[in-house]
Amino acid sequence: MNTEEKRYTLAILVNNHPGVLMRVVSLFSRRGYNIDSLSVGETENEEFSRITIVVTGDRPVVEQIKKQVGKLYDVKRVYEMAGQKSLQRELVMVKVSTKHDTRSEVVELAEIFKAKINDVTASTITLEMTGSLEKIQSFLDLISPFGVVEMARTGITALERGSRALGSIGFSEDDE
Repeated sequence: MNTEEKRYTLAILVNNHPGVLMRVVSLFSRRGYNIDSLSVGETENEEFSRITIVVTGDRPVVEQIKKQVGKLYDVKRVYEMAGQKSLQRELVMVKVSTKHDTRSEVVELAEIFKAKINDVTASTITLEMTGSLEKIQSFLDLISPFGVVEMARTGITALERGSRALGSIGFSEDDE
């Protein structure tokens, strides 16, 4: 990542119709933008879905992405989730190799990071943890020397802090 580039999290409110996600993701592909993380789900209103995308780029590239995505037919709103003004979390499940003499160390790390133990076998422990990208990366850095057998990550999901909601009628572009 060059020094001008940083990570940006975009929340995109879209109509909950077949093919909408494909059209949004295709725009990224056609323009050569890489998606670092992608999370999609229904909102509190089943008519809408929320797509949370993390991209790396410089400010002009991100502004261009926001404008282009905002022009798509089924897109209702595109909003940038600023770091301190938003809550951003990810879920990771990781299966770690363990031996009799390392099992207690893995369990201790799980307790420190508030990871949940989901499965235990004679040779592995499967852990589940949610948190910020920084917390998850710290956890993975410490657990990796034991041997990661398998890992699955959900991608970032985010909400703005405070009472305003992306799907609210009262939300205006001036609020950004």
